[in-house]
Amino acid sequence: MRILTCNVRYSAAQDGENHWNLRKDLCVDVVRQQAADLICCQEMSAEQRQAFAAALPGYEWLGMADRPDNDNPVDSIFYRRERFRRISGGGYWLSQTPHIPGSRSWDSAAIRLCNWLRLEDLPSGREFRLTNTHLDHISQPARVNQMRLILEDSAAYAVDFPQILTGDLNCNAANEVITAVFKAGWVDTYQEMFANPDPGNTFHGFQGPAATSQDGKIDWIFVRGGLKTTSAEIITSNDRGRYPSDHYFVSADVAFS
Repeated sequence: MRILTCNVRYSAAQDGENHWNLRKDLCVDVVRQQAADLICCQEMSAEQRQAFAAALPGYEWLGMADRPDNDNPVDSIFYRRERFRRISGGGYWLSQTPHIPGSRSWDSAAIRLCNWLRLEDLPSGREFRLTNTHLDHISQPARVNQMRLILEDSAAYAVDFPQILTGDLNCNAANEVITAVFKAGWVDTYQEMFANPDPGNTFHGFQGPAATSQDGKIDWIFVRGGLKTTSAEIITSNDRGRYPSDHYFVSADVAFS
């Protein structure tokens, strides 16, 4: 299975020459070229979901609006209709009241949530669970507690049950949040493939290799249970210096072990 995680940069951002209307076709094309089986997006607005759905007719979709007063499915998952059977799916808010729409806690600067799907891979008959999220970009206590909820949720499944965790975690490998993920038995797909586990920035602010930030890899694809990584890549595709988003997308190929 090929997995793709994409922070697509929300369409309402005042990004000038990088505004969504000017990069929409490029963004969709880069995603489509990856031919992924599972596409996990962050910062997705309703109009962006519609653009992806139109460009990916062979995919089903799961997402939920982050607030009661809008329809922006910020953490959306697309999955191939012919390959997977949906068993169940859902989501929750990363707060002290995870069942209350739009809630946030721990000084989180933004409303954060998590979507998940339990799927059957039809070619193999194997079941697995996919979780997609976006942790807060400001508050470290929020990131710690948001990931705690995700790890508690995933721990309800047997240790050998195949699970995938994707998203923009706003944390590099040195952060205690990532340490907690490793301690919970998750494996970074990129680290499985490369001796140097840090490829450098995945957030680049539309500047590509000219970016001056030193955030490291903050976009992740983890696996646990009966899954092994067969390839991983940071997607740096661009059109003469124009990028599909302010983040590089990240991909991984995984197989049932």
